[in-house]
Amino acid sequence: MAITQFILRLFVASVFALSLAGQAHGQKKKDDAPPPTGIDAATGKILTEAIEALNNENYGGAKSAISRLKMDTLSPYERSRTEQILATIESSQDNYGKARGHLQAAIAAGGLNDKEISDTRYQMAQMFLAEEKWREGAAALEEWFRTAQSPNGAAYYLLAVAYYQQEDFKRALPPAQKAVDLTDKPQEGWVQLVLALYLQQDRYAEAVPLLKKLIAMTPDKKTYWQQLSSVYGQMEDYIKALSTLQIAYNAGIVTDDSDIRRLADLQLFNELPYRCGTTIDEALGKKLLKADAKLYEKQANCWISARDFGKAISPLNRAAEMAGSGDLFVRLGEVQIQRSEWGEAAKALQSGIRKGGLKDTGNAQLLLGIAHFNQKNYGAAGDAFNRARGFEKHRKMADGYLQLIKVQKG
Repeated sequence: MAITQFILRLFVASVFALSLAGQAHGQKKKDDAPPPTGIDAATGKILTEAIEALNNENYGGAKSAISRLKMDTLSPYERSRTEQILATIESSQDNYGKARGHLQAAIAAGGLNDKEISDTRYQMAQMFLAEEKWREGAAALEEWFRTAQSPNGAAYYLLAVAYYQQEDFKRALPPAQKAVDLTDKPQEGWVQLVLALYLQQDRYAEAVPLLKKLIAMTPDKKTYWQQLSSVYGQMEDYIKALSTLQIAYNAGIVTDDSDIRRLADLQLFNELPYRCGTTIDEALGKKLLKADAKLYEKQANCWISARDFGKAISPLNRAAEMAGSGDLFVRLGEVQIQRSEWGEAAKALQSGIRKGGLKDTGNAQLLLGIAHFNQKNYGAAGDAFNRARGFEKHRKMADGYLQLIKVQKG
């Protein structure tokens, strides 16, 4: 419809103006004058009637009006204008093949100047794209570019789209980039296309300025913040990956569960474990995160890395209760051993052993023995160490503690 409206505006303006011009030329005609470029009154009246019908979407009426013309008696100029109007009638009904035929006839009639011929060829190329005939559209645009005077960014964008739709990404990139470069304020979709082409080719460094441009254009659109952070991650610039996502989170732009978890991961990776823990705390408070075993384990890992074992206990206990195996109870027991909370450690380790599915049962028994030993529960400690020595990996240490128990018992 955009193509049709463009042609309509062109035709309405030209027919009225040139109809008057034609009358003036008729009054001053000389034998040696160039071929007329006006429209005589009778022809102008019929074309005006056709345009009015076309504006009212009365396509049959428009065709009926033009049918009253004797095409073989029209001047080249009048014939070209008539064919253009016929093209508009067909394109308004999405009959692009017939419309192109009329536009080609408008050129062949000889009544168009060089600029009009160029514009008409451009319209024909657009019609191929409207039909999703990408190969023909690209070829028509390439031909048009060879003679076009100062083509604008929109034309280069259309050529890029034609190649992109053919999955010819390498040929799509130069005109897509040209479209952006030629325009002071390119449309968002144009920049998106160039970005997609760079990302498709893993050209991450060249994608960064485009994402920054998109963020400047639409700062509240979280997709671009997410993409920029991900691109920095692909470039292994994890500090910038973190800072980008952190800015978006602080501004309230990034609120998705997955994004906040990734933010916490980046904070932990960049050795900011305390910030990681507080981020999860804040997001849980705002109900932005779904509380599950993996989340509580992540939060516990943040506090453990920050050496704040006290804050790690609650989320680790919740994660252990929700987990399918007892491994997190064993981890909880290790944290409590770090805090010399021997009784709580023994309870956690026993819970883990009962739950089962442990990656290292021998280690759990060894830790349980240590927890009992430090409470001077030598009988329970000996039982645990004897079970631990059944695993070759832990036998030597278990035997060492068993010797200590003998010494303590005297």
